[in-house]
Amino acid sequence: MPGLLPKSKIKGVDFCGTNEVSKYIIRSDLGCYMYGRNLHQGLDLTVYSLHPSCQGGDHYLASYDRFYIIKGNSYRCVSDMTKDLESAVYDLHPNCRGGDHYLSAHGLFYIVFQSRGVFRQTCNLTTDHDGRLYDLHPNCRDGLYYWGAHNRLFMLKPKDQWGIQFHCTNNIETDTYAETFSMHPDVLNFLPGGLAETQGPAFGKWDLVKTITNDSDTPIAWEKRITRKVGYTKAKLSSIEHNWKLAMTTTYQSGVLTEAIAKFQFSLTAEYGGKSVNTENESWEEATEVEEKMNLTLEPNKKMHVWQYKLGFGKEDVLFCRDLVFDDDPNPPTVVPLPPSNK
Repeated sequence: MPGLLPKSKIKGVDFCGTNEVSKYIIRSDLGCYMYGRNLHQGLDLTVYSLHPSCQGGDHYLASYDRFYIIKGNSYRCVSDMTKDLESAVYDLHPNCRGGDHYLSAHGLFYIVFQSRGVFRQTCNLTTDHDGRLYDLHPNCRDGLYYWGAHNRLFMLKPKDQWGIQFHCTNNIETDTYAETFSMHPDVLNFLPGGLAETQGPAFGKWDLVKTITNDSDTPIAWEKRITRKVGYTKAKLSSIEHNWKLAMTTTYQSGVLTEAIAKFQFSLTAEYGGKSVNTENESWEEATEVEEKMNLTLEPNKKMHVWQYKLGFGKEDVLFCRDLVFDDDPNPPTVVPLPPSNK
């Protein structure tokens, strides 16, 4: 069954939290981040632009009043990721480098070395003051993403029979005071791979637009107009933004953010609910009826089938591709007319 794309598979995507109620989901690949007051209930979801200096981080974490963006062996500390306010850059202590996940809680920093099943706890990422290594509790070893907020630590778990959930605990060594919550669909829509969780996995198929038949014993010249849809069902898919407030600069206008998320979802492999295709060069304007004049000669007692490729999620058509294929085979073509993605 498809699942969310883990942090290890995509650069610049992460979670962090500044206090008990303020959570942030970073989509540096899209140049923005989402603020939410409750990821289980989907409260106060607002999308902001990321300042260029705050994009492209390997990891993102936050304390009470600061955000930390780690790149390589250094990190940038800011008070506002939209405006890059009060920015300063520091080196990571050698003991604090190479982590799979970084988070902050209890006034401390946590560095998760997931493959080793351990984490480092320290008071300072530059000096590694009071740094110590601990074992991860078995319940805390399989997180797709990790983040902290005040005195709680969180892990987004792989999909199971209950869907997408996140685990929270006071201590990732002992897993004390642990709870598990489902992730709200409006939050899932913002996550890499999440659109397939809420809308259904991506599909690509050939649609039969028209069949032309010559039942006579002589060739016929066929000249008519074929009507088909081309473009993107913007109004239908953009409904996922209805519960988001967009507090952004010119990065995205209403509906365009959903378009970017849909393109990304189509580019993913089937393992994450995608179709492994690059749709950048297709028409992402609102889908409209297009007429096209066709001229062909059809041999006696032959049929010609006109096919159009389309993409969608679940059972809903989303993108009607431009190209048509003419084929005397009654079965749909097997070729995929879009370039493969690099995901």
